[in-house]
Amino acid sequence: MQIRTFQLSDYRSVSELLKVALSEECCEETMSALSRQLSWDSELVLVALKDDELAGIMIGTIDQSKGYVYRIAVHPDRRRQGVGRALVTAMNARFRQRNVLKVFVAVDKHNELLLPFYQSVSEQMLDLVTPQRPLSIVAG
Repeated sequence: MQIRTFQLSDYRSVSELLKVALSEECCEETMSALSRQLSWDSELVLVALKDDELAGIMIGTIDQSKGYVYRIAVHPDRRRQGVGRALVTAMNARFRQRNVLKVFVAVDKHNELLLPFYQSVSEQMLDLVTPQRPLSIVAG
């Protein structure tokens, strides 16, 4: 499996992945946040490739000096194969490179079902939090 920074050539595949992995409402919100994050800091948008196909994406952001995992999406055919865990590990490394030592999962109504996954990777310095205000990539 390869984890790397999002590239413009990934856009179509990512869009298709989000459509199959997320609800329609969540997909729309995520696409907007993805666009904002790409314009601000594309290094915090990671993709996972498995067998040369897009297997997953993770969108991270830094908001008020704190690192946040905004969204993770793994293709339904690639779930339970370590894709999500690999994305979390790579994102944590990106945050550490930027001296962001506290990383949170921005819990919202769309990722509440992922709480068991996030709790299983909590040893990787992830804390669950419901932000007091919308993250900048969501609020615009």
